[in-house]
Amino acid sequence: MDIRIDDLQGSAIQALLQTHLNAMYEHSPPESVHALDLEALRHPSITFWTAWDNHELLGCGALKQLSADHAELKSMRTASAHVRKGVARVILRHIESAARVKGIQRISLETGPHAPFAAAQKLYMSEGFVECGPFANYVLDPYSLFMTKALL
Repeated sequence: MDIRIDDLQGSAIQALLQTHLNAMYEHSPPESVHALDLEALRHPSITFWTAWDNHELLGCGALKQLSADHAELKSMRTASAHVRKGVARVILRHIESAARVKGIQRISLETGPHAPFAAAQKLYMSEGFVECGPFANYVLDPYSLFMTKALL
């Protein structure tokens, strides 16, 4: 698996991100969707990675720098043909490693608390994330589950 920083220009990643956004809106009301669109993901505070097997896109993930030592995990998505093959775990560990190099001491995330997000919750818990309260500009929301992990 080749994981690399992506410029979000390719049609494959654009399609995967649209699938991601569509799923978020399918399972949460618009005011509770915190997934970022293509333009928002191009913000200088965000580093975006894609995972590839030759020319086939496997998945993606991003890290949004919130402060000098705190970042947010964003846009974690596995291509449907590669779900349950460990792609997300490899991407997550790659992002954590890159965060440590940047001096990040904590990564937080927001996901859904309901059944459609169960696989994501299970992954994050198995990688050491624990539930926490809202962070950054988030507020309590019945459609949000907040998690965090201290990077050692």
